[in-house]
Amino acid sequence: MSTQPEGEPDAVVGERRHLTNLAYRLLGSLAEAEDAVQETYTRWYAMSRREQAAIASPGAWLTTVAGRICLDVLGSARARRERYVGAWVPEPLPDRAEWAGGDDPADRITLDESVSMAFLVVLESMTPAERVAFVLHDVFRYPFAEIAEIIGRTPAACRQLATSARRRVSAARAPAAPSAPSPGQAGLVRHFKEAWEARDIEALVGLLDPDAAMVSDGGGLVGTVLHPVEGAEQIAAYLIHIADRAPGLRLLERTVNGLPGLVAQHTGVTVTVAAFELDGERVTRIWAVRNPEKLRAWTGSRPDRARTGPDGAIL
Repeated sequence: MSTQPEGEPDAVVGERRHLTNLAYRLLGSLAEAEDAVQETYTRWYAMSRREQAAIASPGAWLTTVAGRICLDVLGSARARRERYVGAWVPEPLPDRAEWAGGDDPADRITLDESVSMAFLVVLESMTPAERVAFVLHDVFRYPFAEIAEIIGRTPAACRQLATSARRRVSAARAPAAPSAPSPGQAGLVRHFKEAWEARDIEALVGLLDPDAAMVSDGGGLVGTVLHPVEGAEQIAAYLIHIADRAPGLRLLERTVNGLPGLVAQHTGVTVTVAAFELDGERVTRIWAVRNPEKLRAWTGSRPDRARTGPDGAIL
């Protein structure tokens, strides 16, 4: 992380939280977001004091540079993800009220509707330009004239990109989820956890939408199902089968990307984080992240909130 030189304006240093929030929503990865923000500050500090002083709005400059860096990263990420082993799921975010941690990029992410896993997954379906235009305008309320400078297109073209992205969100029927978990959502996830612990396949099927799907991301680094498991009965049977094979891990109810989720730990190490999409009284989607490179922020669980359960590593 860059340190603040003597006399550095607070306005520059204070932009880090905003830039991290922006970069995570653009990239869906904490690690890549932090790299993008670090590169942004590296470019700022590479300028002379005279060059810095000539910039009327350092915050706008930093946002423009960060946006361009993220646009480049998104372009290369599409090619990398074509070679990714299994499904690629955005990196899950913890709620720092539930996790003891030090200075981590996750500490600077605001948990609102624009970081729900369902929303981030829809963003993954967009082209890089669509995603940048949509996130900057619809989430961060930047005018298209400023977005045009980042993307390198006209304001009218950026408006069309955002409109196209909006259609993708509508087609996916995945609007941004509520910014705060409701008691009903937490209760549904708790019932799901309890049914799984009890090996109650009928209860699990009842809690899952008939057309539910479960996607698991191991990144080729740990064993997991490589293709989505579809259908309530298939998901329930899969969960029961794996729970019977690997009992003994701690299954914790935790907030994942601002909504109720589940975390599985073994000997104090998080091995799976599961995010849920909920529709009324049913679970419609489960995204389970097992790739250890995406779980670095999930350490230091507060022990007073831990619960014991079966192996959640298979989600």
